[in-house]
Amino acid sequence: MSTPDWLADATFYQIFPERFANGDPTLDPPGVEPWGAAPTRENFFGGDFAGITARLDHIVSVGANAIYLTPIFEADTNHRYDAKDYFTIDHRLGDLNAFRRFLDAAHQRGIRVVLDAVFNHCGDGHWAFRDVIENEAASEYVNWFSVEGFPVTSHPVPNYRTCSGCYYLPKWNAYNPEVRAHHYDVARHWIEQGIDGWRLDVPYFINHSFWRGFRDVVKGLGEDLYIVAEEWRDPEEWLQGDLADGTMNYTLRDLILGFTADGSVDAGALVSGMNMLRARIPDGFRSGMLNLLGSHDTERVLTRHGGDVRAALRAYSLLFAAEGAPMLYYGDEVGLTGENDPGCRGTMPWDESDWSHELLDGIRSLSRARAECAALRRGAQEVSAFDDDTVLVIRRADDGAVVVAIVHRGSGTRIPVRALPGLVEGHAWRVLLGDAAFDKDGCIRLAAGGVTYLTTFTNETRP
Repeated sequence: MSTPDWLADATFYQIFPERFANGDPTLDPPGVEPWGAAPTRENFFGGDFAGITARLDHIVSVGANAIYLTPIFEADTNHRYDAKDYFTIDHRLGDLNAFRRFLDAAHQRGIRVVLDAVFNHCGDGHWAFRDVIENEAASEYVNWFSVEGFPVTSHPVPNYRTCSGCYYLPKWNAYNPEVRAHHYDVARHWIEQGIDGWRLDVPYFINHSFWRGFRDVVKGLGEDLYIVAEEWRDPEEWLQGDLADGTMNYTLRDLILGFTADGSVDAGALVSGMNMLRARIPDGFRSGMLNLLGSHDTERVLTRHGGDVRAALRAYSLLFAAEGAPMLYYGDEVGLTGENDPGCRGTMPWDESDWSHELLDGIRSLSRARAECAALRRGAQEVSAFDDDTVLVIRRADDGAVVVAIVHRGSGTRIPVRALPGLVEGHAWRVLLGDAAFDKDGCIRLAAGGVTYLTTFTNETRP
């Protein structure tokens, strides 16, 4: 078993819907904040599906052809991880027709859409939990949750199981067949609406038998549907063919940012870590890994790099060169800053004068290189270090094409061409992107903090 083939060519764009674009002010909730104000855990800015639909061309312009949306169902909070009804679009985002218009417009542009499967917990406003509060032991839903006694109380300590002790997030009893049937019906319903996959929220809090059933439901509706698990440490347990097609690759993120942002990881440690990580991911699943540098659960990429755009671009250069599908978190491509939640959930700036065009242009160049070069998308990965500050990510395609991404964080370096992986006779190197130059001594010269992608050519393929 392996991940759907389209993942090898995918570049994802993650959207936190409430903060991306306000396209229909008539949906704004009372007390909506002005766009661009400071984000908090409680405030609303009016992002909606009309806004996302109107800005799809921007997403295409950065090279993305897949979208991952954080929760979109009826809820009380701005993050919507507290669902009240999984079958209803949140009224502040629009209605089912607005969602369908978005989905149709995305698909017309060749963009696939993945939704967030939040099945470990719901919100305390969910209709089933409200019924338990009202009817107590007599509720037909009392065993959908794990309630210790009555009346149901949330303070000072909830007398029911929750997600991480958060009183407004009661935990589902996933051992209950009725709960499983409800969740599987949710999965079927939105696939029938036309979505292309599910991202599993905190799946490690639910037993594997539930997720095996979930996979059976999803894959029974289409083998091309993508299932990606949130995972912060150990990917392999999800990649045995019975659970997920990939995981969110936070381990790769930690390695890359340790090298480009913190200086806590040198090239040798980065290489060792990337090679060990690759060995842990079973054959057939590497293209399904969702590679990221930032998300709604981390500080912003530029913030992590202390505002250093060139350092951030070095991180993105490694991300786009690695096996797996790269993912951009909305706003990171234009230099949006912010610390972890709630700072990382600010509104997308649409005034282009506020953008880092150096960062945006760099990311667009990386996306173009990846789109134009099959070896960058589908080639097998090898990683090596030239010195403590220089990493070579090598991708070899089945047709013999080779791409080498050289990411250097020091004051400048010269790399002998002979240090690059051996070539097929009759092939030579050319610069795919970056500012490297070949000198007469047979070396590649990189400026301070330089990045370059090199690819092979023959006389027949030389541009």
